[in-house]
Amino acid sequence: MKKKIRIAFLASNPTDTSVLRLGEEVRQIHENIRFGSVRDSFELIQHHAVRVTDLQRILLDDKPHIVHFSGHGSATEELVLEDRMGKSSAVSKEAIAALFGILNDNLQAVVLNACFSKPQAEALQKSVPYTIGMSTEVGDKMAITFAGAFYQALAFDRTVSEAFNLAKVELDLVRLAGSDIPELFVRTGTDVSKSFVHSK
Repeated sequence: MKKKIRIAFLASNPTDTSVLRLGEEVRQIHENIRFGSVRDSFELIQHHAVRVTDLQRILLDDKPHIVHFSGHGSATEELVLEDRMGKSSAVSKEAIAALFGILNDNLQAVVLNACFSKPQAEALQKSVPYTIGMSTEVGDKMAITFAGAFYQALAFDRTVSEAFNLAKVELDLVRLAGSDIPELFVRTGTDVSKSFVHSK
C-alpha cells in the first residue's frame, strides 16, 4: 500500500499570549479531510503545546510531508513556541530556515497559519517546494476557515496552488475579511501541475 501523506500539526499557545482556538482548527482540518475523495491518502499527526526543543524531534520522528504550524507569530519575524514553563519562546526565521534546510527529507509543504509569518515562509522557499505564510495579523475564524478549505481541496486531489486559491475564495464566500493575507511561495523548478497526492 502506498505510504500516507503525513501532516504534522504543530500547535503552540503560550500562557502569556492571547488564547487561540487551536483545537477547533485541527478539528476542522481533520473533518474536512474526511470529506475528500482521496482522504485515505492522509495521516494527521497532532502535537500540542509545542516547545522549541520539540521541533527537531518531531521532524526526525514524523518525517512529515506537510508541516502545519498553528499559533502566534511576531511582527519581528519570529514564530512563538513555548518554553518548559509554558511561556513564550521565540524562534527566528533564520533558525527555522536552517532547521528545515536540513530536515526536509519528505517535506513538500509548510503552512504557517500564524500572524506575520510571511517572512518565515519566504525564508523556507529554497528548501521546501511550497510554503504559505500570512502577511499580517490573522483572526481565529479566518485561520480556521482557511486551513479547513485548504486541506479539503488537497483531499479532493487538487494541486497545492488550487487548494491555496480555493481556501482564499472560501474566505470571500463566507464573508470573512483577509483573503489577501495568505501568500504562497513556490520553489523554483517545482512541478505545480500535479495534484498533491499524485506528486508524491
